[in-house]
Amino acid sequence: MNNQTVDLIVVGAGPAGMSAALEATRYGLSVVVLDEQGSPGGQIYRNILQADARSRSVLGDDYTAGTELVAQFLQCGARYLANAAIWQVTPQRQVHYLIDGRAEVLQGRHLLIATGAFERPMPIPGWTLPGVMTAGAGQILLKSAALVPVGPVVLAGCGPLLYLLAVQYLRAGIAIEALVDTSGQGDLLRAWRKVPGALRGWRDVLKGLQLLIELKRAGVRHIRDARDLRIEGQAHASALSFDSGGRRWTIPASLILLHQGVVPNTQISWSLRLEHDWSEQQLCWVTRRDSQGETSLPGIYIAGDGGAIGGAQVALLEGRLVGLAIAAKSGKVDGQSLQPFAAPYQKALRRQRAARPLIDALYRPQQQNRIPADEVIVCRCEDVSAGSIRQHVELGCLGPNQTKAFGRCGMGPCQGRLCGLSVTEIIAEQRKVPPAEVGYYRIRSPLKPITLAQLSTETPLIQEHP
Repeated sequence: MNNQTVDLIVVGAGPAGMSAALEATRYGLSVVVLDEQGSPGGQIYRNILQADARSRSVLGDDYTAGTELVAQFLQCGARYLANAAIWQVTPQRQVHYLIDGRAEVLQGRHLLIATGAFERPMPIPGWTLPGVMTAGAGQILLKSAALVPVGPVVLAGCGPLLYLLAVQYLRAGIAIEALVDTSGQGDLLRAWRKVPGALRGWRDVLKGLQLLIELKRAGVRHIRDARDLRIEGQAHASALSFDSGGRRWTIPASLILLHQGVVPNTQISWSLRLEHDWSEQQLCWVTRRDSQGETSLPGIYIAGDGGAIGGAQVALLEGRLVGLAIAAKSGKVDGQSLQPFAAPYQKALRRQRAARPLIDALYRPQQQNRIPADEVIVCRCEDVSAGSIRQHVELGCLGPNQTKAFGRCGMGPCQGRLCGLSVTEIIAEQRKVPPAEVGYYRIRSPLKPITLAQLSTETPLIQEHP
């Protein structure tokens, strides 16, 4: 596919990317969708087309609801490239990627980044031990291969995904030793103020309550207001210890799943030097964009959780609006008559976003689980502790790029995906300044590993003249 120019390149085949492709192709635009996974659906609808009846019953209605969207996407006329690893995106909307061992490049008139979210790191003592995973990793194994733990499991942290996975494990017949919840009374009081606005999104609130009811009926031990979490063990996790209710708990476990929410995957947007803001509500970086999803670079758009966390339905609607906006800018829709087409999506979007402030307040990650003690490893790739980062700040480092130069934090294969937010907040706390003043890593290409042999197979879009 070298040297092709298309109307719209979409990076990511989750709800946002698929819905944008549906809308754009509806108006006759040429669309190419690239995704790292082997089938469309993103994280939320992972492996949906291959899931059998048993898996669908375990994963629930919200998962199976993606079947129709994926089927429509595959029939919409967009070219879909699975197993495509993006290693560079340029401000000129050139997308460089690896597929089947070859390096290829596409030129787009418009570009949509719909890369979704990944889990927020939860750097507590012992989190790097074997036997410790994220809840999201546990769910990926459940969706992609129907793999489940062989013994009782402990889930710890906060957020809707923690409850959802617990319910899915129960349906799969997995024993849950305990659900250790870091949210507490203070979070409930803070969230209570958000209830009136959240009533417009009452369906989302009801879904959360139904998960809690199902866990209670199953007799799952649910311990709230957990503090000072520590994973015990030497060569392998053996227990989770924590404070709650005025006592110290120790719960034996060989598998502990951690989770404290998800955050936007901003690696591509940072590599493009797009403008970002620190969200105090969601405690993460969000990419600045207008009501149509366009970023600070004209022609480059972001939709879905890759821009700000909103969930699958918000992502779907944002993707629709981006596709519609690009169709208008391409002359396929009269700009004057755009609003009647967009109005239904915008109305639904307001309703779908209504419960988000309540969710963010209720499941706000505790500071001690985001900004760890000195001895805790923050950068797993390079084995850098929080204490080392603080020492670099005392030496005069003002931001993540300087601490990276001094101590290699963020220099490993993940390029800061796992440690980036933690490093920003550690430096901000040590300097006593807002995270917005500290900034983030300067992300550079290649975003994913590429060999010289692979690179040599790429045909440049712009040929040099003698």
